Amino acid sequence: MDKTIGLACNISTGKLDANQAVSGGEYPFFTCAEFPDQIDHFAYDDDVVLVAGNNARGNFHVSRYKGKFNAYQRTYILTAKEGFNIDYVYYALKLELKRLREKSQGSQTKFLTMPILTGIHFRDITGDEQSKIANVLSVIDKKIELNNRINAELEAMAKTLYDYWFVQFDFPDANGNSYKTSGGKMVYNPILKREIPEGWEVKNLGDISHIKAGGDKPTGYSETQTDDNQVPIFSNGITEDGLYGYTSKATIEFPSITVSARGTIGYAVLRTKPFVPIIRLLVLTPYHSEDIKFLDEAVKRIGFENSGSVQQQLTVPQISKINIIYPPQIIREQYAGAVMGSVKKIELLKEQSRDLKALRDWLLPMLMNGQVTVK
Repeated sequence: MDKTIGLACNISTGKLDANQAVSGGEYPFFTCAEFPDQIDHFAYDDDVVLVAGNNARGNFHVSRYKGKFNAYQRTYILTAKEGFNIDYVYYALKLELKRLREKSQGSQTKFLTMPILTGIHFRDITGDEQSKIANVLSVIDKKIELNNRINAELEAMAKTLYDYWFVQFDFPDANGNSYKTSGGKMVYNPILKREIPEGWEVKNLGDISHIKAGGDKPTGYSETQTDDNQVPIFSNGITEDGLYGYTSKATIEFPSITVSARGTIGYAVLRTKPFVPIIRLLVLTPYHSEDIKFLDEAVKRIGFENSGSVQQQLTVPQISKINIIYPPQIIREQYAGAVMGSVKKIELLKEQSRDLKALRDWLLPMLMNGQVTVK
């Protein structure tokens, strides 16, 4: 016999408006978005599952958290009652809310009401069985989380080196010394209205990269990888790197940077493998392949709100005219030599995480339905 979420959990909701997020706040602030914002005070300190109560596409995000946090008033906060494993509840909800979305295609439920949530069913098994299933899935998720932390550290190292060389201008000079600190010559640049190292240039993005806009969704694409559809499609989302689906043929073959043209304007992602960009994305492919990580870091530092894109859209002509500092080729090549190993490592870990997610998503329904058991 099945059990329901209402029988398994104590359920409450947050108290705050979504606009009470505080950038740089100490605590996570769970709203109906996939990932939490931040806030400077907490109202809860518990081991919980959080469920988004609103979503225009019917995709109600489920989060797992232990510690101090705060929550939006349309976010449900679930704690497990005695005899129920909170991790098992988390995975059961992820599966059943996905099924709810799939069943309501075309007339998607945009609000997850308390009666809908409390009435969600899952298989009635013992606490030990719940723990075994949750442990299998948790091991996979912990490895994905570890990969994400490693990638964040590698990204931070590349960013720090970029700042040191191309913002502070302490790249190694011909003698191996820090250029500006050791007295390297600086000259005033009238475009940037500040001093830059002698011999450096200022170029616009259109001079150093091919820029194009994403197109329409390919026909015959699929939401998941299939034998026929292996090439990722990206849109302007800032979750899962904007992954939209998969298709059969790439339109961008070389390492490039995608930039969100709407919504969160200027959100940039470096992509090393062939892909297809669709609407709301711009794609920058450097003319010199060794520039890819340099260009990525430069684009991430552009203040797009001050670059002529005050309207709610960034266009190819606008981004093409944006100026950036452009060092001599030998300096750019040295930077590439220092950071491209990390870029390759990041891509390997991303691929591993994608495979692990596919494995987890394949196992999840079979474990929950009892088709596969844990011994």
